[in-house]
Amino acid sequence: MEKTLEQKPSDCLKIVLYGPESTGKTTLARQLATHFSTRWVPEYMRTYLEKKWEQEQEKITKDDLLPIAKGQMTSENEAAKEAGKLLFCDTNLLEIKVYSEYYYNGFCPSLIKEFALKNNYQHYFLTYIDTPWISDNLRDRPHDRSTLFRIFETELQHQGLPYTILRGSNNQRLKSAIEQIKKLLKETT
Repeated sequence: MEKTLEQKPSDCLKIVLYGPESTGKTTLARQLATHFSTRWVPEYMRTYLEKKWEQEQEKITKDDLLPIAKGQMTSENEAAKEAGKLLFCDTNLLEIKVYSEYYYNGFCPSLIKEFALKNNYQHYFLTYIDTPWISDNLRDRPHDRSTLFRIFETELQHQGLPYTILRGSNNQRLKSAIEQIKKLLKETT
């Protein structure tokens, strides 16, 4: 299992859309990939849990965490092979770590913790909670978004990771993200 959580070497800059549920991460990941003509990695947790819900009407348990992390990294490593200069990740292991610790009173599998800190991303876009809450079978904490936002930001600060908070309408967020990515591209050329 250990190797399956490892980020494979790649020449592309990896950008993470990161933050509480229902804050526009998927929409932005898709839009940014389209704008920059590259790949994006969907949130594997959503795919996994939607399938689980459809088949069993059950939500996430601790036993699901490692298979979700493995699926996320497999998807990312495959997409990185086909990406150009950029790869947009709609979540990563650090987000899985934060959610795990929040939902399970500080518990997170040690392998997820290890690789959440070992794997490398050039920038995080922390999505603010000023978007409307959209309910579905998986989302269950509409009143916890403020708390979760603070936890997500604290984790980035604690790890010393580069991030930008995206606020406002979808168009404002997209514009801010594009500007930040252009700066990152200039810095790396």
